[in-house]
Amino acid sequence: MKRFLLHIAAIVTTALCVSACGIYSFSGTNIQPDVKTVTINYFEYTALKMNPSLQNQMTEALKDKFRKMTRLEQVDMDGDLEITGTVTGYDVKATAVTADEVAAQNRLTISVKINYVNRRHPEEDFEKSFSNYADYDSTQSLDAVEGTLCEEIVEKLVEDILNATVANW
Repeated sequence: MKRFLLHIAAIVTTALCVSACGIYSFSGTNIQPDVKTVTINYFEYTALKMNPSLQNQMTEALKDKFRKMTRLEQVDMDGDLEITGTVTGYDVKATAVTADEVAAQNRLTISVKINYVNRRHPEEDFEKSFSNYADYDSTQSLDAVEGTLCEEIVEKLVEDILNATVANW
């Protein structure tokens, strides 16, 4: 029992030391202590196929993720970190074909390009493309499943963007 309590005390002490240094957090982010604010600009839309709500959905999901997962204050302009995004692709393609050469499954793919600026640590700046997808049965129309698929894809994209910007994964 004494040994168990020593292990627990060691774990708690280590956890407190790591979180107290201000760089690492239990949410998985890795933000320098001198970085206090973030600006997340409204996403642009340049994809050929149109989804009028996707710009707003991407922007708000990213803002929400940063609010929940970081300690950063969101500001309208000139944040220590700045993220600018563009929806560059919105495509549907057949992924599985039956013996009758009919599509059995379709795939909705959304692609975005992110420009990340770290005004405190410019060596971390980057421009990178992200893409993710969700499959659906071809017996369903895209209109019937589009809202659910977009939510699922946006969540994955936002997680990837968070990991690339402040989690350094």
